[in-house]
Amino acid sequence: MRYCQGNKCHEYKTKDRIRGTKGNKHYATRRRTNMLYSNNFCSLNCCNDWLEQNLERALNHFGRATEPKKVMCDQAWYKDSRYIHGQDYNSPTRYNHYFVNDLLGQRIPITEQQYDDQNFNHASLYVQGIIPIKNELITE
Repeated sequence: MRYCQGNKCHEYKTKDRIRGTKGNKHYATRRRTNMLYSNNFCSLNCCNDWLEQNLERALNHFGRATEPKKVMCDQAWYKDSRYIHGQDYNSPTRYNHYFVNDLLGQRIPITEQQYDDQNFNHASLYVQGIIPIKNELITE
């Protein structure tokens, strides 16, 4: 079992934090087998308390972002699906699956098997010639 790492966990007045015998009761840090939030905190309150106290030090230690990170057009593909409702009780409901790139404004239909395949990605579409290599689709 692990203890919650929240620096104020013992200050929250809940019944599951009460420990001790009749004359010697006190509130204590929660102890759990399965913690939440990266397996370190018992609640979002405890996680936020820790972040409020330690976030600046952590960012200073590990480094801050000094410039924006970018995803270029040819790397911005993701899988998406849309649920299609049947018009009445007799018509089936189904999912349509797509490869989507919002930067290029494209949505390419794919099969359910391709959608479920973890190895099928935007590079697969380049190899099959469905998507042109690099930024050929961009017009200026």
